[in-house]
Amino acid sequence: MLAQTSTAVTPFLGADVAADYAAAQVVILPIPYEATTTYRRGCETGPDAILAASQQVEYYDEELDWETGLDVGIYTHPAIADTRSGAVTSEEMLQVTRETVFKLVRDGKFVISLGGEHSITTGIVEAYRQAYPDESFTVVQIDAHGDLRHEYEGSIHNHACVMRRIVDMKLPTVQIGIRAICKEEADLIKEKNLTVFRAREIAAQPNWIENAIAAIPTEKVFLTIDLDGIDPTLIPGVGTPEPGGLNWYALTTFLCGVFDKHQVIGCDVMELAPVTDSVVSEFTAAKLVYKLIGYHAKGRGASTR
Repeated sequence: MLAQTSTAVTPFLGADVAADYAAAQVVILPIPYEATTTYRRGCETGPDAILAASQQVEYYDEELDWETGLDVGIYTHPAIADTRSGAVTSEEMLQVTRETVFKLVRDGKFVISLGGEHSITTGIVEAYRQAYPDESFTVVQIDAHGDLRHEYEGSIHNHACVMRRIVDMKLPTVQIGIRAICKEEADLIKEKNLTVFRAREIAAQPNWIENAIAAIPTEKVFLTIDLDGIDPTLIPGVGTPEPGGLNWYALTTFLCGVFDKHQVIGCDVMELAPVTDSVVSEFTAAKLVYKLIGYHAKGRGASTR
């Protein structure tokens, strides 16, 4: 297994909120891996940007009426598979990701992984399959892109192939906000009868949130969020922005509903590529991570102040 690439990390929300590992309910796992980006580079700097921006997020969540971070122990793990420190192969990245996430889940932690490119999610999902060998779970993907190509630019572990790898694992999937696919992906969606809520359909369907949640076939859910699934006017700092996408309140209402009605076993937030001289993308991403922590704690019945 690859050694952890950093022992110094900015704690999510700051040192005043940080919990030690033993006491933490939530673990933030930075994975600053970038190897197959096909347009705008920079997602290997995404995890650090989110952690830095989180220092400016208010502890009090006005939706939940709760200073979530003061009651929910949050531990920020050292970064793994860090391509800023040198080349990391896809096989090495998948191995260290799978082994690290499996250990965290085995220790009873709720893991939110921060990418890095979306190919990382293959290793994360493999860890959950190992942790839940006798029970299926649904991978709910928020994304602009289908990510269903068999291979791209010579690699089956390209970021454009991550959901194809998950389909190959025979796990159910629900894709939200999709608005850019190739013909190969369109054909696969038809062949496999995959559940896809396209952005243009969402815009015309007032009940899409209820319909999407009802389409999740299992109790357990893993959430993978590519930030380009959100409207790029809200998060321009992504590698391949696509017009359209979810607005903030549609996103958070959907996520809150998933946590309310299903057991979310883990999450990732991927593909932040910060924009020079702007902090809006990383701050919005940090706020999103805090929302995930709050919805998870609320769903577990944690008491609020």
